[in-house]
Amino acid sequence: MTFKTLDDMAFNGKTALVRVDINVPVEKGQVTDATRIERILPTITHITQAGGKVALLAHFGRPKGQPVPEMSLGQLVPALEAALGQPVAFAENCIGGPAKKAVAAMTAGDVVLLENTRFHEGEEKNDKLFSASLAALGDIYVNDAFSAAHRAHSSTEGLAHLLPCCAGRLMEAELKALQAALGTPERPVAAVVGGAKVSTKLDLLSNLITKVDHLIIGGGMANTFLVAQGVEIGTSLAERDMAETAREIMAKAAEGGCSLHLPVDIVVAREFAAGAASETLPVDACPADAMILDAGPQTVAAITEIFGQCKTLVWNGPLGAFEIAPFDTATVAAAQAAARLTQEGALVSVAGGGDTVAALNKAGVGDQFSYISTAGGAFLEWMEGKTLPGVAALEQE
Repeated sequence: MTFKTLDDMAFNGKTALVRVDINVPVEKGQVTDATRIERILPTITHITQAGGKVALLAHFGRPKGQPVPEMSLGQLVPALEAALGQPVAFAENCIGGPAKKAVAAMTAGDVVLLENTRFHEGEEKNDKLFSASLAALGDIYVNDAFSAAHRAHSSTEGLAHLLPCCAGRLMEAELKALQAALGTPERPVAAVVGGAKVSTKLDLLSNLITKVDHLIIGGGMANTFLVAQGVEIGTSLAERDMAETAREIMAKAAEGGCSLHLPVDIVVAREFAAGAASETLPVDACPADAMILDAGPQTVAAITEIFGQCKTLVWNGPLGAFEIAPFDTATVAAAQAAARLTQEGALVSVAGGGDTVAALNKAGVGDQFSYISTAGGAFLEWMEGKTLPGVAALEQE
């Protein structure tokens, strides 16, 4: 994977069009979580300190090619100014007169936020004319939005073919972490895949069994695999119609030398509620009127042992119904084991996906993995082995 970074570009006197993902949660006009804004600061700071001017390109919500006032990026200006510690100008359009005027008014070190790119149909269509209108505003294109890199839009892919381009610091860190996890990893490699449905992660599982040495399956997905093995799972969540597919995945894993691991003991309850009465049983002893809501301590011990044997770990999805105690126990214990090995320098750990980030934060280890991706869809598609247009465009040279 070869791509240019900020260090390869000369920004002095230049205007950088920087694609960022600041699609942050907003309530009553106030940003409630500025994490995505904070993560783009190193890129902006590098460019401004190098004497460059920064014009930020971003989307917000799904306006479907039409201006939608409540999806205006203007409401994010105060949060951007607070994070950067400097004024941020705002242009009421990302192309045309307002954008040109705002960019022309900038001097070295200035930052301007251009209006929502998705207010134009041309953005999501990757329209050449729209891409050219954006390109006319700047000298260098910087993509710092890995989380939007699975979209072939004008601001994520089209621009890279029209201007000298490079990856921003966040994009650079993400790509290096993913390369270390599945591109050229230190072996053995383990992957944890959890969540509710096998059907939503077929591509992921099919790719991982060709890339990893150990595949650990948890959550509702594990129940489907148990059904495929003829194990009775009571009233547990499962996709019984996917049993044959699960058997095919197990067979392919065995053929390819990938060890597939399922729970050996389970935590069951009659209801999914906080503090519900629960019991731990062998995996094949689920009562007919109970549901499996977590993996048991023997399973956690086995998973921890696998982590100890491995050099690299990729994690996507919880091991149980982690949202409600006590069914978060396995996820928390396994996450803490992975974090401990990471901190000791014995394991490179990369995790991603919405539920995954929430689960690791709940375990108190959100900052103790080697890298945690907040990218969601792009992270999953990369794990599935798919080409991400926004990344491929940066690799064009």
